[in-house]
Parts: sequence; structure tokens; C-alpha cells
Amino acid sequence: MSAEAPDITGLLRMGDLADQAGVSPATVKHYLREGLLESESDAENGVAIVRTSRNMAYYPPAFVERIRLVRRLQEERFMPLRAIREVLSDGPDRARELVGRRDEIIERALSRRDGDELTPRADLIASTGVPASVLDKFAELRVMGDGVRGYDPDEVRIVQAFLRFRDTGFGDELGFTVYDALRYVEALEPLVREETQTFLHRMVDRDVDPERAVELMLSATDPLRELVGAVHGHVLRRELERERRTD
Repeated sequence: MSAEAPDITGLLRMGDLADQAGVSPATVKHYLREGLLESESDAENGVAIVRTSRNMAYYPPAFVERIRLVRRLQEERFMPLRAIREVLSDGPDRARELVGRRDEIIERALSRRDGDELTPRADLIASTGVPASVLDKFAELRVMGDGVRGYDPDEVRIVQAFLRFRDTGFGDELGFTVYDALRYVEALEPLVREETQTFLHRMVDRDVDPERAVELMLSATDPLRELVGAVHGHVLRRELERERRTD
């Protein structure tokens, strides 16, 4: 007696699933390989992939919204797939709840920063002596903003630190220009991105109150600056010792 054919009523082929979700079949397959579409709660809720042969499978319509959610987390919140997989592990409803709390932390942190006093461009030039051409180049390189609305405290610190660096003797005559600042932005961006994702994940996963999370984030700013500076000095010494050994 032949085995009873599986019920595929209402299920979608790969191509139909991809079309409805607005992605390519290759993207769907990638999400499947990364474990982003099937959660532990799916079996209990009757949401499952039905395989009719080695090369043919049908997918639940619920995957359409799940794919869209993954895309939003990637494109709007820049979450890596590893973080998305962890957020989705308890199902899409739980994921939406966690994302909502995550967004609240972000909005509260940004609202605090939006309250920072801005320094007008003319005042920054007058108080530091920084050439306008340096500010323009920093803006062009995305080291800092264009200053149309003014410069926030961190941007002022960047200018002050750059000028102190130049005062030590590292100038154009030695080949050190504003382009050297870009190296630090490019090196720090992936570190800060990972740091931010880790912080948000831990705060949300541990149900930390959003206001408390923001307080923790802001209070860690100065210690982190000191830590980065100390690590830089230590790594520099280590690198010089390595260079000495290779001579």
C-alpha cells in the first residue's frame, strides 16, 4: 500500500513564497539555511514545511510575513542574521515584542542626545582655530557632520583632539592629513556596530527597563573612551615589539 500523500492545501511553493514576500528564491533558501524561518514553537502551532520529495517542498503562508520581518530587521535596524535568529527563536510574535522594546531604548537614547547643545560652525572655528577647509574635509569623509545645524559635543571633541594631535608635530609635512582620521572611523564603525547590537540584545533579553538601559549606556561612555585609549596604547606597544622582533 502506498503512503498517504501529504496535505499541501494552502501551502506555497518556493517561487510563490518568494514572490509574495518580495524577495528572490535564493534569499528564501539563505534564510532557511540560517534557521530564520522555522522556530521551536512552529510545530506546536501547526506551522511546518511539508516535503513531498527530495527536491520539492511546500511552505506555510506564515513564512511570508516572517521573511518580511527578517528583511525589516536587516534593512531598517541593520541587525546581523545572528541577532535576528536569536530574536526569532521564540517565534515572530515574541520577536515583534522584543523589537518594540529595542526601538524604545534607541528612541530614548537618541532623544537624550538630541538635547545636546550644538556649537555653531563660526564659534567652533573661532574657539579652536580649526581651518574651515578641515571641517569641510571631515564632513566629506563622514568623520563628522556638515555643521549646518552646529556640531554636537563629540564632534567638537574630534576637532579638539585632531588639533592636539597636529600640535605634537604630526602635520602635512610628515604626511599626516585629515585623511588619517578616516582610518579610525572605518576601524571603529564595525566595533561600535557590534557593541551596540550586543548591548541592545542583552538589555532586551534581560527585560531591562528602557530608561535604565539608556542610563547604563550613557554612564558607560566615558569609561569606554578611557578603555579604548588604554587598549590603543597597549596594542601600540605590542606592535612595536613585534616590529622589533621582525627586524
